[in-house]
Amino acid sequence: MKEIADLLKVKGLKVTPQRIAIFHMLYNTAEHPSAEVIYKSLQETHPTMSLATVYKTLDALKKAELVQELNVGEDSFRYDAMIHSHPHVICMSCNMVHDLHTDILADLKGKVAHSTDFELVSEQIYFYGICPTCQKN
Repeated sequence: MKEIADLLKVKGLKVTPQRIAIFHMLYNTAEHPSAEVIYKSLQETHPTMSLATVYKTLDALKKAELVQELNVGEDSFRYDAMIHSHPHVICMSCNMVHDLHTDILADLKGKVAHSTDFELVSEQIYFYGICPTCQKN
């Protein structure tokens, strides 16, 4: 937890138990939870934390570039503590979001920048389909 507190300080954020808990939860999951899922998962250990606090903390972590916000086509955003650029694959049946670990797209940003003359700042790539578990059902 000291590492998280130090990281928050380096990014100029006030260190609070809520911020540590939220970032710790995101850092230690591959689930890409929404604010509501984060809130519910921390209720037992942080019963006085409000949903508004979760939203405000996620916004602060996003602005500090400690988490990325994913818009996967739902009514709410998902969050990911793996901030380096990487594509995601999303199941259209169960809505699970998975990191896609591949080198196939390694030079895509460079190719897009070259062909458009844009100075690209960031990118988010999503692939949609049906996951193996849902295919079986």
